[in-house]
Amino acid sequence: MQSSEEKVVAVIMVGGPTKGTRFRPLSFNTLKPLFPLAGQPMVHHPISACKRIPNLAQIFLIGFYEERELSLYVSSVSNELKVPIRYLKEDKPHGSAGGLYYFRDVIMEDAPSHIFLLNCDVCCSFPLPDMLVEHKRYGGMGTVLVIKVSAESANQFGELVADPITNELLHYIEKPETFVSDLINCGVYVFTPDIFNAIQDVSTHREDRASLRRVSSFEALQSATRTQPMDFVRLDQDILSPLAGKKQLYTYETADFWEQIKTPGMSLKCSSLYLSRFRYTSPHLLASGDGTKSATILGDVYIHPSAKVHPTAKIGPNVSISANVRIGAGVRLTNCIILDDVEIKENAVIIHAIVGWKSFIGKWSRVQAEGDYNAKLGIAIIGESVTVEDEVVVINSIVLPNKTLNDSVQDEIIL
Repeated sequence: MQSSEEKVVAVIMVGGPTKGTRFRPLSFNTLKPLFPLAGQPMVHHPISACKRIPNLAQIFLIGFYEERELSLYVSSVSNELKVPIRYLKEDKPHGSAGGLYYFRDVIMEDAPSHIFLLNCDVCCSFPLPDMLVEHKRYGGMGTVLVIKVSAESANQFGELVADPITNELLHYIEKPETFVSDLINCGVYVFTPDIFNAIQDVSTHREDRASLRRVSSFEALQSATRTQPMDFVRLDQDILSPLAGKKQLYTYETADFWEQIKTPGMSLKCSSLYLSRFRYTSPHLLASGDGTKSATILGDVYIHPSAKVHPTAKIGPNVSISANVRIGAGVRLTNCIILDDVEIKENAVIIHAIVGWKSFIGKWSRVQAEGDYNAKLGIAIIGESVTVEDEVVVINSIVLPNKTLNDSVQDEIIL
């Protein structure tokens, strides 16, 4: 029997429909957390990583989506992984730390000794068990997963300075205008329950400052429009920055891969990263074939069991094929995500692309991009229920849902 002191819970922030607008058109009809990367919903990767945490009691998903939109997935993944998973819907935005505090009573039901906090749109190897071991050794309130990046890209994230000997977090600043450090916040944390006191202190401090103000009613109104609500608490600016250098927060550096999944281009890159990781974590999910009885497979490829792929097709590397997809003779797929119910006819070629649900790619057609994951048109995107007619070429373009392409396009957004 496990003691109550040993229990750990995990919280995954999944956002909501007002978030993830940069993920369009892929998020028009599918929740961003459920978009498949390497054949599994985006949120499935951090959830399965949490499963490896010793003495895990429960996983909570916190977001703004309606419960009915996530209930089916939550139920199925909970049964699959045999771990209790609950979705908690916020009534309004509370901030990354405020959302945690809002559900503190539910989160603390099992009296956990430690609480993991993860963001759904982070792609990494999630070294959670090792992180927990180091966190206990540090003896602080919280430990932040960090990684070194190039000096040129660091200012897009929260930069931090850590003690090279003790790994204590000494200084933290969110997206600074000038370079501070090449060490950035990965958006993965482990805390003791003392985090709730720290969040409460932020709200209490705001209330105290508000009550000390001696201003006219007009000035008070102006001030209220400029400041955050009392219960809106950001983890980075309101918790990490003020507590840095006070021997409460520490860092755990990963040398593995890490990305943020903000755009369709990055989802394709992260799908390939997860596929490569399957070699070590889930090799049974990777397809194989030499072109005799099944298609020729090159590199890391996931094919859903219900998909039908012609033996003369050549697939890979970095390809994910979803349910009920039909792939014809001589088809060539490289670095792409093919979503549910897509049909790809004979001798079509798809490179650096995402093909949306129920779409049709005609014979001898070509969908291709340059493969720049950060550029707006760096990957080709075919929206849901799009028809690309025979011998049509789509280069560096985005096609919104329910369109039919009779003519070739290049460097265009087809509305």
